[in-house]
Amino acid sequence: MIIKSLELMNFRNYEFLDLKFDKGTNILYGDNAQGKTNVLEAIYLSATTKSHKGSKDRDIVNFHAEESHIRTYLEKEGIEYKVDMHLRKNKSKGIAVDGQKLKKAADLLGLLNVVFFSPEDLGIIKNGPAERRRFVDMELCQLDNFYLYNLNHYNKIINQRNKLLKDMYFNPQLKDTLNIWDSQLVSFGSKIIERRRIFTEQLNEIIYGIHKKLSGGREELVIKYEPDVEIGKFEEAMRAGQEKDIKLKQTGVGPHRDDFSFTVGDTDIRKFGSQGQQRTAALSLKLSEIELVKKVAKDTPVLLLDDVLSELDSNRQQFLLNTIGDIQTIITCTGLDEFVKNRFEINKVFKVVDGTIEN
Repeated sequence: MIIKSLELMNFRNYEFLDLKFDKGTNILYGDNAQGKTNVLEAIYLSATTKSHKGSKDRDIVNFHAEESHIRTYLEKEGIEYKVDMHLRKNKSKGIAVDGQKLKKAADLLGLLNVVFFSPEDLGIIKNGPAERRRFVDMELCQLDNFYLYNLNHYNKIINQRNKLLKDMYFNPQLKDTLNIWDSQLVSFGSKIIERRRIFTEQLNEIIYGIHKKLSGGREELVIKYEPDVEIGKFEEAMRAGQEKDIKLKQTGVGPHRDDFSFTVGDTDIRKFGSQGQQRTAALSLKLSEIELVKKVAKDTPVLLLDDVLSELDSNRQQFLLNTIGDIQTIITCTGLDEFVKNRFEINKVFKVVDGTIEN
């Protein structure tokens, strides 16, 4: 899988942009706040239909325009594809592949697989469970359309159930409908729990060797899935928690409260690991993501590195740069010193200055 070129119109600070990428390593460099990350965001949107920042479409469209366009040209298994994405401030996005409009944005997932790595990802181990769930969800949604279907339905039911719990304050008779939502929640939630369990097993098979090598053979990392509730006890837990949910006006049981632990030996490094251990585990996690895409999707992802090298020490930098040799990589940075120092092969360099790019 490679991205051949990217065209942007009225996207963030770009009025117009036409970039042609090399199949190897591409560097976007320049001062901060010039638009480097915006290029990666556009690619990420073309792959996942969402911004890695969680931004709404209306906030992505250039301030002076009403709509924005992303056109991404891909080559996958020798076949070329064109992905058109139309973002509007006041309407839902439109997406077409090779001129054919998609009925649902979710139909795009799986065509282009990307792995996005930013400095914020280095905190995924020590930060709250929401970030760890988001990592798992974003990866599984790219790899498994069935998981995406179940997750979307589960989230909609959570929102509707929470609204019902609030409305019951004014209309207690609505409690009679609560069991209907609960049974749907258990149905979709159970499928999410099962798929997350399988994903964790797959990830452990890959991350063990990567982390051991990255830690110089000193540490063995194990990821453990910590579901908020087991499938066999889900329905019972929902019933038992109804009165508490009514009081708090929110759903307190289910996979939206899951977590994942990271242990080295007997140490839970989420809470008791050093910053070095947490960063090494985060890097191992991202490198494992690459290998998982290769294994499950039978394809190589495009790697997007957003100014992450400046946050890594020289050993971790070298390990990362040596690992990505066989996949297309697009890297943002403020300068080229690290690449020159590491004698790292660069295939194409772009200089970014205030929404314009030179190469």
